Amino acid sequence: MIIHPRRISRRGLLKSAGAFGIATAAGSFPMPAISAPKTIKIGFVTPATGPLAVFAQPDAYVLEQFRKATASGIKINGATHPVEFVVRDSQSNSNRASSVAQELILGEEVDIITATSTPDTTNPVADQAELNGVPCITNDTPWQPHFFGRQGDPSKGFEWTYHFFWGLEDVISVFTGLWSKTDTSKVVGALWPNDPDGNAWGDGKLGFPPILKEKGFSLVDTGRFQGMSDDFTAQISAFKAAGVEIVTGVVVPPDFTTFWTQAAQQGFKPKVVTVAKALEFPQPIQALGDRGNGLSVEVWWSPSHPFSSGFTGQTSAELAADYEKSTGQPWTMPLAFKHSLFEVALDALKRTEDPTDPASIRDAIKATSYQSIVGPVDFSKGPVPNIAKTPLVGGQWSIKDGKPVLAIVENGDHPEIPIGGQMVAIS
Repeated sequence: MIIHPRRISRRGLLKSAGAFGIATAAGSFPMPAISAPKTIKIGFVTPATGPLAVFAQPDAYVLEQFRKATASGIKINGATHPVEFVVRDSQSNSNRASSVAQELILGEEVDIITATSTPDTTNPVADQAELNGVPCITNDTPWQPHFFGRQGDPSKGFEWTYHFFWGLEDVISVFTGLWSKTDTSKVVGALWPNDPDGNAWGDGKLGFPPILKEKGFSLVDTGRFQGMSDDFTAQISAFKAAGVEIVTGVVVPPDFTTFWTQAAQQGFKPKVVTVAKALEFPQPIQALGDRGNGLSVEVWWSPSHPFSSGFTGQTSAELAADYEKSTGQPWTMPLAFKHSLFEVALDALKRTEDPTDPASIRDAIKATSYQSIVGPVDFSKGPVPNIAKTPLVGGQWSIKDGKPVLAIVENGDHPEIPIGGQMVAIS
């Protein structure tokens, strides 16, 4: 009979190896029980290259921060364990993310695997963790594309994978809150690509369409387009014909730059443009010059958020300032979510009873109730199992002294996060 290794999970292999060790020990001389504490390996999958690379810009800073902080190890159940971070690049490709996750699990034998930055990264990594029985923590993907995109069952959830971020209900509330602050035709043009995010956001039952209709907005949806497109003429023509004054979507920076450049060339001038992914970062805004003025976006984190790191004690403002001083780069929203990812992972590891047992680490993650740099993370309070929600507000970009500045202008769902400006129409 041929044994196919892929059908045996890593957890199954560990169990088999343990049983073999016990049987062997029973028939040999006793061995000393004293051994060096186990090195805890934390795997991390991130899109360091490719269209999503802007999400990974804070990686080096955050990894250095946590490597220094854990250089002497972490204490788990009375013993100090060395910590090793093992990083792999997904290259912004879901197949590659799956492959390197498998490499981390089966090759590097990580004790816990982590990932961030859209469903193209988090979903395949979590799927590999679930398949192989390895504890997993992810963030920076709206929870519906992550949970339902992996065929999650709300009555059961997953056994090994946990995720914290906001959901489509939050971003819809924030976007419509932003739009209500400007006098428009309430006709919305959508840019939803043919990817896990675009399909989820444009879903007729769980996405934007039913809520927009309920709130009195008309929707112009030309269908899913292929990412990294070089021509948005069809969308722009449809938007102009329908009297669209609000543009929304969830697109990578290169696609938005192409769309916005062609919109100017073709005389399309919406009053409001609120687009996720592309407009979450200062770098693409900077590249647009004055055309970046007035663009708006959901804000997952900012220096003005009233949260502090439970690991370093830094406030949001202090983390952003230290990042800018250390790197010479402007802060970005993923900075805090990368930080919080390792905060939550290390908190769970410190509460683990037996770090050699994957189920023990998994149980500690499940019991998480933690105050992080992005707010509270509690997996017992999610809308579905394995999910913890984080707060979301809305912001608008302006160009000041040649640099993009993001001000929070909508906080209806989270008044504890202060407003820093007023929403204005694009001039």
